[in-house]
Amino acid sequence: MAMPPTATTCSDLLRTIMREHRDGLVSYAERMLGDRGLAEDIVQETIIRAWRNMDRLLGMEGSVKGWLFTVTRHLIVDWVRKPHTRKEVVGGTYIDPSSGTDHIDAIHHAMVAKPTLRRLSPEHRAVLVHLYLCDRTIKETADILGIPAGTVKSRQHNALRKLRSAFRAEALA
Repeated sequence: MAMPPTATTCSDLLRTIMREHRDGLVSYAERMLGDRGLAEDIVQETIIRAWRNMDRLLGMEGSVKGWLFTVTRHLIVDWVRKPHTRKEVVGGTYIDPSSGTDHIDAIHHAMVAKPTLRRLSPEHRAVLVHLYLCDRTIKETADILGIPAGTVKSRQHNALRKLRSAFRAEALA
């Protein structure tokens, strides 16, 4: 009869997982999702699941690494299948996740962009929404907003600069 895992054995395995597999798991998840923060969240959940299944991992004949990558992949798939991603609309077009095309990046960027766009002034936000989410030209945007094309370009430039700065600040936090 197998002995239950001790706290020391569990701690050792978790330290080994963190030291030997965490960076590879984060890289894998980031390649799949296109977002480092979300990738780290997924890997954190993977490690929690490893901790919950410690007795299984300690007695496992196969590869712990393979188990970790499989769990990470399943968590990514589950995240993409969540109701909020199934019905996401980007650029005025419904994205069907079963279409065979990988839309993870577009969905995720739309979800991350909304709170960040709220930090911009209404004028800057309107320009970006028309140009990027509605896929309009500078002239079309200028006509709709009733401003010169040069103003659209200027607001676009300033808004994108502010967004880049906000994303950098979040990445460093």
